[in-house]
Amino acid sequence: MIQLSGAGKRFGHKLLFENTDWLITPRDRVGLVGANGTGKSTLMKILAGLDTLDYGSLIVAKGTTAGYLPQDGLSLSGRTVFAECMAVFTELHAMERELETLTHQISELDHASSEYANVADRYHSLEHEFRTRDGYSIEAEVGRVLMGLGFRKEDWERQTDEFSGGWQMRLALAKLLLQKPNLLLLDEPTNHLDLEARNWLEEYLHDYPYALVLISHDRYFLDVTVNKIAEIWNKRFWFYTGNYDKFLAQKTQRNEQLQAAYRNQRDRIEQLEVFINRFRYQATKAKQVQSRIKELEKIERIEIPPEEKTIHFSFPQPKPSGRIVAEFENVAKVYPGKNSAAAPVGEKEVFREVHFMIEKGDRIALVGVNGAGKSTLIKLLAGAELPTHGEFRLGHNVQADYFAQDQYKELDADARMIDDLGEASPRSTQTELRSLLGCFLFSEDDVFKKIGVLSGGERGRYALLRLLLHPANFLLLDEPTNHLDLRAKDVLLEALMEYTGTVVFVSHDRYFIDKLATRVFEIGDGKVEVYPGNYEDYLWRKQGGSAKQDETIRQQLKAPEAPPAPANGNQSPGDTAPAKAKRLNPIKRKKMEDRIRELEGEISRAETVITQCETALQDFVSADESQRHSQELDRQKAAHAGFLKEWEDLSQSLQEAD
Repeated sequence: MIQLSGAGKRFGHKLLFENTDWLITPRDRVGLVGANGTGKSTLMKILAGLDTLDYGSLIVAKGTTAGYLPQDGLSLSGRTVFAECMAVFTELHAMERELETLTHQISELDHASSEYANVADRYHSLEHEFRTRDGYSIEAEVGRVLMGLGFRKEDWERQTDEFSGGWQMRLALAKLLLQKPNLLLLDEPTNHLDLEARNWLEEYLHDYPYALVLISHDRYFLDVTVNKIAEIWNKRFWFYTGNYDKFLAQKTQRNEQLQAAYRNQRDRIEQLEVFINRFRYQATKAKQVQSRIKELEKIERIEIPPEEKTIHFSFPQPKPSGRIVAEFENVAKVYPGKNSAAAPVGEKEVFREVHFMIEKGDRIALVGVNGAGKSTLIKLLAGAELPTHGEFRLGHNVQADYFAQDQYKELDADARMIDDLGEASPRSTQTELRSLLGCFLFSEDDVFKKIGVLSGGERGRYALLRLLLHPANFLLLDEPTNHLDLRAKDVLLEALMEYTGTVVFVSHDRYFIDKLATRVFEIGDGKVEVYPGNYEDYLWRKQGGSAKQDETIRQQLKAPEAPPAPANGNQSPGDTAPAKAKRLNPIKRKKMEDRIRELEGEISRAETVITQCETALQDFVSADESQRHSQELDRQKAAHAGFLKEWEDLSQSLQEAD
């Protein structure tokens, strides 16, 4: 479809990439990865025909239709949401109008005339093409895509310019998916999507029938949507087969092989140079020396790219709080109605009769569709807003820090980043400050920029870093992963996992939630439902996993049915009468049943911790960290085995008593 040969591109004086050869075939599903600033978005514009190469050539096959979604900046107006989406089917609308015209002509022409035959042939040919291109189901397809991306049915007749920038980008994505180009180019398509819309898009792209190239900083999203990875690293392209997880493994293996080949080559070069220098001036060795000089000249030197720095960042640990960090009791939140010139707007109820407790060390993920109340709940916990009814209490020695999506507005626009950070952390050296800024993607001369000239994403990143320099023991983070690339997310994730305080956070990154969360609060319909475990555990329970497990346990606890007695009521000589079970004391039975329920909870918690330890061991951080996880894994497995054995013994005792 598209072929790059010797391709190179500069951005001002900076070389982004060079000597790139890449062939995109009709069924490729490619994830484009690399650090911020390496040229990923620029390359997408080149593939879309919106930018040009500085070196090399770009060949596009005939019939290739490319559809490009930028990160932001699109704005639509003048139509309703539904009409805007229907506008992508201009060819089908033209065919539909022609079919109507042909239908009228057929009804009026003489069936025996040659003109009738020509019109009928044209009608059948056109109708076949219209049906093949799903012309009869375009309205249903528009509705499916809009619903999948989070547009409610009542939104379809609203004007597009009534929506915010994030929803405008959703609408642009909907139009692109409806067009179905045979090369789909998506630059951060999940930036403006909540988890439900993101899950729907994953399934849609998984079944997409044509080629796609996408940029994403969501590791899970890449894992389930692509089968190839193209990485821009050190101004070169490196290609891998498989999803993002396989890419990480292959990259490590490739680097090890490259290092080994480099060492072998260096050994051979040193041997040749020693021989040449030793025997250069001996006539008897002249022929052998010349042979080795030629061999040395023919060696194509292996280059080792500069090592990617492994960044580790940890917060100063906060002062401990009490066991109970925060508590909601019968809380309701209602926003009053507004009177406008157009029409009065009724009051909006966000929460009603909400009860929950947050304990020390909890890492709680808030999930729910956009507008469900996730940010409102964080503001209530931070004290930025007050509940309409009910009581909210913070626990003993609890200090809250709140990171809002617009946190950057509180920064001094005239201050340079490195100076402002130095004031916030006066004991840190310039080297330490620059290292911290590098963790959050500010490098080289960027550290001297004034905060006021930064983009919205850059200011959000800097505000998050500044907050985490001296964190309180109760962190409230609203979308902390926005505008972070994969490496920066890993830095933040590692730091939060080592943090000893309590965290409540909103994120639309599945991998980040799975790794960090110990509980999930689902927000919707004015309620807060609490689920133990990470996002995978939450989904499992939502899909009925917990109910199925409970039913299995109930079935196992049921006594087996006794075999039917002989018809004559007599026992055959070979049968042995079963011993009559001793009746169980009701108090003891109650204690046993209570203990069984406790054990079921302990077993579930142990399994969750075992899974977390096994996952943590897959990502090497340090020998000490791996040893700690390994020891914890052994402890939890031993505890799990003990709980399971006790559960089986108690269950057997109850069965025998029954």
